[in-house]
Amino acid sequence: MRLGANTVLFGGHDMETAFRCLAMAGYDGVEVSAIKGMSEHLVLDRWREIAPEVKRLSGEYDLELLAMEQPSQDPETMEQAMQSAVEIGIPIVNCGPGGKTGDEASFQESIDSLGRLADMAERYGVTLCVKAHVGQAVHDTPTTLRVMEAITSPAFGIDMDPSHIYRAGENPVEAIAAVISRVKHVHIRDCKGRQQGPGSPEDQANGRGDIDLVGYIRTLHDGGYAGPLNLEVIGAKDYSVEQCCVIAAESRGHMQACLQACGAR
Repeated sequence: MRLGANTVLFGGHDMETAFRCLAMAGYDGVEVSAIKGMSEHLVLDRWREIAPEVKRLSGEYDLELLAMEQPSQDPETMEQAMQSAVEIGIPIVNCGPGGKTGDEASFQESIDSLGRLADMAERYGVTLCVKAHVGQAVHDTPTTLRVMEAITSPAFGIDMDPSHIYRAGENPVEAIAAVISRVKHVHIRDCKGRQQGPGSPEDQANGRGDIDLVGYIRTLHDGGYAGPLNLEVIGAKDYSVEQCCVIAAESRGHMQACLQACGAR
């Protein structure tokens, strides 16, 4: 597994600050944030201008480009994301499922939309991943399994985030085992309690919350997963560089210890 972090943690700072600090924390790579409103990193309307800088930073700080997060399913926006991914050399584009929990029509709309985007990903030679998300159409393991059955494209995979599964009232260790055959990306973070939001950025740092992340990573390893393990901490846009660095370094240390505990490193 490759240890990375989403640059959205440093959403209040420039992209070079994110790369520099994540390199100092010892990460193997990064997930570049293209999340409008949460960062000004990979701004898709200007991706041709920004792409050379992303490649420069990857080389200068020796950080592998593991993925991109772009939550919108808007076809035009997603095409920009995939075009930029090809140009920059980013293999995975992560998005959310959209829709509403418990609404069957909304669920079918999400399936249809994701299916079209998977076809687009196949044309561009990248992988589209989607994760269960609290409040959206795909929100737990049963709905994730339905997506896996409905979308068979080789360019489509599951992105698993234990905090969303935990807040859906499930055991993330059991959940990851049920879907691991199609998991191609993992967003990882901790959380305290099963409320709708993930909590403060500090409480999202791995090891500070209630999730059995040691068991989660062990299950990934036992299942043969060898993809990215990317920290995704949101809500830190107003945080200082020092605050962001503490969260990044603490979480990376916890991930490394988990990998060592299960014999993966």
